[in-house]
Amino acid sequence: MNPSIRGKLDRLAERFREITALLADPDVQNDQSRFRDLGREYAQLHPLISCYEEYLRLDSESESAREMLADPEMAELARDEMTAADAARDALEPELHRLLLPGDPNDQRNVYLEIRAGTGGAEAALFAGDLLRMYLRYAESRGWRHETLTASEGEMGGYKEVVVRISGSGVYSQLKFESGAHRVQRVPETESQGRVHTSACTVAILPEVEQVDEIQIDANDLRTDTYRASGAGGQHVNKTDSAVRITHLPSGIVVECQDERSQHKNRARAMALLQARLLSQAVNAQIAEQSQSRRLQVGSGDRSERIRTYNFPQNRLTDHRINLTLYKLDEVMMGHLAQVIEPLQQEHQADQLSAMMND
Repeated sequence: MNPSIRGKLDRLAERFREITALLADPDVQNDQSRFRDLGREYAQLHPLISCYEEYLRLDSESESAREMLADPEMAELARDEMTAADAARDALEPELHRLLLPGDPNDQRNVYLEIRAGTGGAEAALFAGDLLRMYLRYAESRGWRHETLTASEGEMGGYKEVVVRISGSGVYSQLKFESGAHRVQRVPETESQGRVHTSACTVAILPEVEQVDEIQIDANDLRTDTYRASGAGGQHVNKTDSAVRITHLPSGIVVECQDERSQHKNRARAMALLQARLLSQAVNAQIAEQSQSRRLQVGSGDRSERIRTYNFPQNRLTDHRINLTLYKLDEVMMGHLAQVIEPLQQEHQADQLSAMMND
């Protein structure tokens, strides 16, 4: 095992023993906040330390068997025991590495999915609609819920811009690599000569802000406008200024919500979305400063970088960050995204492990 990894594991094992002792302390038990925090840390470390203890047990068995090799009568048995212990111990190492990788604190959060049509005009808007259907089908396959906060439809269908909140278990952990520019190559329905056109959409995945880490916003930094919502909604929508647009003056960020008939509810949802964007902006700046060389830029929301190409004539999807090519574009567009997401997650874990070993 890499010495730096072994050192990290030893330190974490010591911390686990310390937490175990603290949880048995009556003073800690009477402090509900501290007891809860320690309990959460205990639960996070327990699988890793259990695996490491088994690794150490097998390592000790191997060493004991090695010492028996000097005895001619026990040598054959000792060699078999040593071989079995070494194999079992080495098999645990990848699992230890996986458990040792730092978790993303946002992984269990709900997200705001933002899709905007880019270059390509009407075809880009149509592709934005296709991307939205792809993500919503994937969400439904995982039992997640979704609600549209705001949508601006394209002239020929699709969306110029659409913002959807997706909620459920581990949403951000599955979708966090989707931020970036998505390029499509296909023959538009309006193309009479059968020429392939290239269009693009940008996608951003923003983790929903929890109350504990809300960004403080000065009310003087906000400009709030109300207007009549467009789209379905009946006479009520047409007669009241229920839609809300909030502009954060220092950053220039603009958020809108027109899904609810209540102006109060739309204002609350718009503020929650503004919180998420401001938090994402702060995190992006930190990521850019600390990790400029990372290929995946997890959570950066950098929509200027082309991350993926969807080539319809060849039924081909290419993720440019990890050189992944699949000739299953039809399946992916139907919401079967796991075959794209899992390789990205594995590559990210490999990057994390490499960085950890080089620390």
